[in-house]
Amino acid sequence: MNRASRPQRRSARGFTLVEVLVALGIVAIALLAGLQATGALTRHAQRQSDVLLGQTCAGNELVKVRLAKQMPDVGDSSITCEQAGEVFTVALAVRSTPNPSFRRVDAQVLKGGDSVLRLSTVVGRY
Repeated sequence: MNRASRPQRRSARGFTLVEVLVALGIVAIALLAGLQATGALTRHAQRQSDVLLGQTCAGNELVKVRLAKQMPDVGDSSITCEQAGEVFTVALAVRSTPNPSFRRVDAQVLKGGDSVLRLSTVVGRY
C-alpha cells in the first residue's frame, strides 16, 4: 500500500464535552459571586440611606427638646417622621440622672420595627 491510498487520520479540533462543562461551571460560579456582591452593595447602600435619614429624624426631635427651654418630663413617647418618602418612628426616652438639674434623652429610630439608629443627649435646666 502506498501512502497516498491510506486514509490519513486528522487530529481532533475543538473542545471535549468535559472541557466545555468545566468552563461553564467556572463561569456560573463567577456570575454567582458577582450577583452576591451586587446584592450586598445594594443592601449596604440602603442601610446607609436609612441611617442618614434616621439621623435627620432623631436630630430634629432632640433639637425640639432643647428648644423647648424647659426640662422634659421623664417618660417615653413616640413620634413618626417622614424623610425622602420613607416613614420612620422615633422613640424618645427621657430618664432622670443623678444630678436633678439634668435629664438624659435617648432617641431611637425604627423603620418597620427594625432599629436603625440611637442618639442620646443630656438636657439641663435653663
